[in-house]
Amino acid sequence: MTDPIEQFSAAITASGLEAPDDINADGAIHRFSTNGRRGDDSGWYMLHLDGVAAGAFGCWRAGLQSNWCAKPDKAMTAAESEAHRQRVRAMRAQRDAEQAQRHQQASDTAAALLQATTPATTHDYLTRKGIKPHGVRFDGHSLVIPLRDATGKLCSLQTVAPDGGKRFLPGGRVRGCYFGIGQPDGVLIVAEGFATGATIHEATGHAVAVAFNAGNLLSVATSLHGKFPALKIIIAADDDHRTEGNPGLTAAKQAALAVGGFVAVPRFPADRPPKATDFNDLHALAGLAAVRECFAEIEEVAC
Repeated sequence: MTDPIEQFSAAITASGLEAPDDINADGAIHRFSTNGRRGDDSGWYMLHLDGVAAGAFGCWRAGLQSNWCAKPDKAMTAAESEAHRQRVRAMRAQRDAEQAQRHQQASDTAAALLQATTPATTHDYLTRKGIKPHGVRFDGHSLVIPLRDATGKLCSLQTVAPDGGKRFLPGGRVRGCYFGIGQPDGVLIVAEGFATGATIHEATGHAVAVAFNAGNLLSVATSLHGKFPALKIIIAADDDHRTEGNPGLTAAKQAALAVGGFVAVPRFPADRPPKATDFNDLHALAGLAAVRECFAEIEEVAC
């Protein structure tokens, strides 16, 4: 394969993304669908063919970004290598500017959508999970949960349908953003999902930061540790015991290590169902007291 456009397309596919059918090599950022759905534009790429062909691509939603070059470093002349380094810097700046614009547009959209909601009181999802609303909003169909960064800026929204289906606002920033429940009292707990965070707050009374997924635990924990260095941080792990590598527990340990914090893991009864992984599942099986017990010993050490 010698055509650089074909090589670039193959690199996108090799990364796990669905490459666009047509690639424009004009050096500008172009968006494309990475999941095959019409209207999805979370994928992006830019490709230059002048000089040594080079480009970059990624997916805003997945947080993936990668550089590509038609020529390996060792095969470049000194002049080509320097030109390539300058191009990579320029592409990075272009990508960062595009991402910042995309995030700001999503923030503005989130503010408008949130203003049209009302405080949630009852909802099928809340009933099924056995939790209170804790300040989330309602748009007439779904729960609406705001995502804010450590400065308090509204960055995005997550909607939760009555059947539990969750969606983030397209283009919104998630990394380092969270939804807060309660006020810190010396201890702050960081959890993955809203239902898990609500359960933990109701069981312990401690403030909880909902990070929304395991991959965001580290970013949220480090951001909040920087803002509140005196707080003792506990990372509430999802025990993904049936998933290779147990990503929930692994991510929780990494986050705790980064901030000098602690890890709480749900302790399930012997008849644990296969899909039971988080503290809300433990609540459903054994009650809030069982959740509280998982944090009791950690709290004594942390305080």
